[in-house]
Amino acid sequence: MIPTVVWGTGNVGRAAIRAVEAHPALTLTAVLVHDPAKVGRDAGELGGLGRTLGVAATADIAAVLAARPRAVVYAASGDIRPDDALTDIGRAIRAGAVVVTPSLYPLYDQRNAPPELRDPLVAAVAEGGGSLFVSGVDPGWGNDVLPLLVSGLGTEVDAIRCQEIFDYSTYEQEDSVRHLIGMGHPLEYQPLMLAEGVPTMVWGGQLRLMARALGVELDEIRETLDRRALETTVTTRTMGAFEKGTQGAVRFEVQGFVGGEPRIVIEHITRIHASCAPDWPSPPDGVGAHRVVIEGRPRIEVTVEASDEGENRSAGGNATAVGRLVSAIDWLVEAEPGLYDALDVPLRPAVGRLGRRTA
Repeated sequence: MIPTVVWGTGNVGRAAIRAVEAHPALTLTAVLVHDPAKVGRDAGELGGLGRTLGVAATADIAAVLAARPRAVVYAASGDIRPDDALTDIGRAIRAGAVVVTPSLYPLYDQRNAPPELRDPLVAAVAEGGGSLFVSGVDPGWGNDVLPLLVSGLGTEVDAIRCQEIFDYSTYEQEDSVRHLIGMGHPLEYQPLMLAEGVPTMVWGGQLRLMARALGVELDEIRETLDRRALETTVTTRTMGAFEKGTQGAVRFEVQGFVGGEPRIVIEHITRIHASCAPDWPSPPDGVGAHRVVIEGRPRIEVTVEASDEGENRSAGGNATAVGRLVSAIDWLVEAEPGLYDALDVPLRPAVGRLGRRTA
């Protein structure tokens, strides 16, 4: 059994506790939390399992890493604290751990990550012998392994389009929804996630990964952006009211050009309520989906819908990201120390988990 730590118990960390507990090759040995109110609480409670696991949450990072865990699922946010996340992940790697995380977007394509991010982690690997794999859902499997797999079913491939189409009204990360994405702010407000160049920073690595796997070179990466205002005030269950006239929907593309044409495209269509921008594409059930469209012969379209925590589609997406990461741990433990990306780490069947329920 591989001793595994879950670091952080928010939207991703809850799912990580459940995934580690379900995996037949892993054993949960510690849970790290930042909130003092969570210290001492059982991991099963924090993970929503409905039963205890006998692992009490702790805030003592040094003690947990001193125990030399073999793996760490780093589930703490890196969106608004990238420097802290980089420091935490480096500490875990220097402790000899395999680290899997969705938290540092530039490292999804680790080969082309900025030196100020990549170099400290390469040094940590050399010092401690750990490894790192950064992935998620979008960015993540929704625009790397899934579209590449589906593209192999085509005879002729003209273009690949990856879409995330989501209603964020059930999302439980208000700071990100309001301030990073801009929902509920006047259209004059400049949200960080939509600032020029930031979508390329987040999703450009996914375009490069797909291009590398397809054996093509990108000429350039371009961005498009459209924003719509709410026509009426709406109230969400998890985040309260979003006022009429404020941003209620966002649509952007990150386009990879090959031969002067946008051949690989990642598109996001995000709403805080289904009534906003009704002329834009919607998911089949109006809630949320990830879609891959292969334009060519034949034309292929695959839509993935995931739900968790009471049919919550946002939680379902988080759970699939965690599933991809946690399923990679035993493969990474057997591999050489280093930095890995989605083209290195295979997506494998759920061996040993069929019919096995954790709650």
